[in-house]
Amino acid sequence: MADPRWLTADEQRAWRAHLTAHRLLTHRLDRELQEHGLSFNDYEILVNLSESPDHRMRMSDLADATVQSRSRLSHQISRMEQAGLVTRELCEDDRRGTFAVLTPLGYHTIERVAPDHVAGVRAHFIDLLNPDQIREVEEIYTPVVAHLQGR
Repeated sequence: MADPRWLTADEQRAWRAHLTAHRLLTHRLDRELQEHGLSFNDYEILVNLSESPDHRMRMSDLADATVQSRSRLSHQISRMEQAGLVTRELCEDDRRGTFAVLTPLGYHTIERVAPDHVAGVRAHFIDLLNPDQIREVEEIYTPVVAHLQGR
């Protein structure tokens, strides 16, 4: 077995800074969304559905878009159904497929919560960076995302 390629000191600091920033930012935004009765995952699902045609997505596509397992998404959707934010509908052209559909309450919720969430994203991330750094973040993460999505 070949020796591992250990991270250099610079690589280790960059990796740990990324992990810490990601965890802290996600935790902070999740905590702020909980003030509205939503989790970060709830919000992400509502955003995806609100931006989709007819405010609906196949469950498999929604799982991919939110990077969740099918079973975890199913449990999440069940909780959101109980809250009246989404419903499920069978796919007419594929009896095995199911759509997650945004309800009027779900749409009203995303409209009400989005301004506060965006303010949090700005305060805890965007406004801490200059325009060049924002472009660099996109340039840095685009190939990582493409690689992890198998593109």
